[in-house]
Amino acid sequence: MPRFVTESRSISAQHTLTDFYRQEFLKHHRCLQQQRPYYSESAITDVEAALTRIMGQLEVLCTKDNADELVSTLLKKFDVVTGLSAWSDPQHSH
Repeated sequence: MPRFVTESRSISAQHTLTDFYRQEFLKHHRCLQQQRPYYSESAITDVEAALTRIMGQLEVLCTKDNADELVSTLLKKFDVVTGLSAWSDPQHSH
């Protein structure tokens, strides 16, 4: 019986991780949309295609042993384009 509990926790943790990363990629997408006037249409299209592709593969990516490292690297690459990490949320500042 403990085996089933462990497996369900593992699946639940993976689902939670996937949801977290999905939200992070969606933040980058929203940030990109706000910056649309500053980029060419082809640049926007390319970044949106990459975001769509990654989000479509996110569940599989999160099953990898190095999921945190892999997805973090992808998020950092999107951050170079969107600059999301430089934006501050007034609700979260001290």
